[in-house]
Amino acid sequence: MSDIRVWRDVGPAAFTEIRATGEPALMKGLAKHWPIIAAAQQGDAACADYLRGLASTEPVPFMRAPPEVEGRLHYGDSVGTLNFERKASSLGDFLTELIAEASKPRPDSLALQGLPAPERLPGFMEANQLAILPPAIIPRLWIGNAAKVAIHHDPTENVACVAAGRRRFTLFPPEQVGNLYMGPFQPTPAGVQVSMVHLTAPDLDCFPRFATALAAASHAELEPGDAIYIPYQWYHHVEALDRFNVLVNYWWDSARADIGSPWDAFMHGMMTLRTLPRDQRRAWQAMFEHYVFLANGDPGAHLPPAARGILGATSPQDIAQMRTALLAKLRQ
Repeated sequence: MSDIRVWRDVGPAAFTEIRATGEPALMKGLAKHWPIIAAAQQGDAACADYLRGLASTEPVPFMRAPPEVEGRLHYGDSVGTLNFERKASSLGDFLTELIAEASKPRPDSLALQGLPAPERLPGFMEANQLAILPPAIIPRLWIGNAAKVAIHHDPTENVACVAAGRRRFTLFPPEQVGNLYMGPFQPTPAGVQVSMVHLTAPDLDCFPRFATALAAASHAELEPGDAIYIPYQWYHHVEALDRFNVLVNYWWDSARADIGSPWDAFMHGMMTLRTLPRDQRRAWQAMFEHYVFLANGDPGAHLPPAARGILGATSPQDIAQMRTALLAKLRQ
């Protein structure tokens, strides 16, 4: 396992360079100017009070697990069960519970995940800005104690900033998917597919290929003010290390919005391709590598532009025609 590359004094130009590498990056001190970090430096109660002062009174969902779970929020004894309970309360009451658990020698694990700031914390986004991202990308808050988020990936790019406590991130390239022993697409503990391997206590007898994934992994420990860039669909495990933690993250997708969802294409492929005979799967794998993933460059480069047909179909009109033809086929 290697260390994630460290960048300092990151501004918009440097962040463009980071994204171009296609690799994760630890951006030291990126959010150190935030008011929430100044509040956290005064203590957990002060940080909780800062959030209470902005919070709406609407209920927020959170997870609660007993001490014996050791923060690993995951499936229960079977894939159809969970090792935590889903609860709801106002954000203010959740913060009060979180502070109370911090004083216990064996606290329950509490985790509030992905809280959209504009809806539930009016004014937070304006006071705690991140200059490297467009203002249309909204912040979401992850608040809890020493909980662990199982290995998963997001169908987006991601910047995550630590506001209180410390967090350890472990990242795996997308190519390691076959070594991560991912769980089912449904049901999931929190909406996304997760690995069946516990990173902090891996059972390599049951999951031997995970050793290969670990060798390819990179990791970093973030302090308040630090941020991490997680490239598109990189798998990651997140471990909160203290009894009061706040993370602020930003998700966005830079792909064209008019071309449909890769997920839909993936689901169609699961339906139509994976049950084919082996020789047919081989042929279609080669077709996808050449025509879809451009493994050999532009597959229509040797043809005159007027003769390329769908090989050169990139305009909104072209995409609309292809979508219409596809929908007609699916209806048959």
